[in-house]
Amino acid sequence: MPRRRGLLRALSILAMALLLQACDTELYTDLSEREANVMVAALARHGIPAKRVAADGGRMTVTVDEDRFAEAVEILDRLGLPQERFSNLGEIFQGNSLVSSPVQERAQMLYALSEELSHTVSQIDGVLTARVHVVLPENDLVRQDSTPSSASVFIRHAPELEVGPLIPRIKTLVANGIAGLSYDNVSVVPVAAVRLEPRVEVLPMQTSTFLGIAMPTSSVGRISWLFGGFVVLLLSLAGAVGWMVWQRRRAPYDLEPPA
Repeated sequence: MPRRRGLLRALSILAMALLLQACDTELYTDLSEREANVMVAALARHGIPAKRVAADGGRMTVTVDEDRFAEAVEILDRLGLPQERFSNLGEIFQGNSLVSSPVQERAQMLYALSEELSHTVSQIDGVLTARVHVVLPENDLVRQDSTPSSASVFIRHAPELEVGPLIPRIKTLVANGIAGLSYDNVSVVPVAAVRLEPRVEVLPMQTSTFLGIAMPTSSVGRISWLFGGFVVLLLSLAGAVGWMVWQRRRAPYDLEPPA
């Protein structure tokens, strides 16, 4: 009897582990370890448990319970996570042909400047999203009335960030990063993100017991079905083994000649 109980308990633990693993779904993939840590910590502050799973090449995958997938995506989106990835100069010009038109070179340079400056501004603490749009005049030495260089900066920041003192610094940063751009021709548009209050009190998860093992109440039904399948499989195997043993014991009597 104790041996049978131990077997049933082991099967129930295996069933629960398989079921809990099946309930997790991938949230974001191809993340660095730092990105995964930040996302897991942010979700934990809002009462959503998440896991990090190592992938190939040292990259990480963040998984959450399937029932809380939509909630997790909404929270991370409002927090600006994961951070947007920007192209650098090397990536933009690595596929450049040997002979390119002036228009193509100009477009690539404008895009490269925007990406580099956007990435720099986004590194400021409290800035969730940053985009820098650059306008450069045509390289025409004959025209004297050409439009001066200008830039517009959009930042989406955390609601608790005091953005006022940062605006002059951002304008100086962008103006000094582009040749011929003056401080007065840089405009900054800050927008505060929707405030998300961390869950101070996390409601306790409702739990029930199955074969003496505590688990979430919502998982009891599925584990019962899975455990039932294991029991049926086990009984089928036991019946097949019993039938083979019975056939082997009965074989000598079938070979004896009738009296």
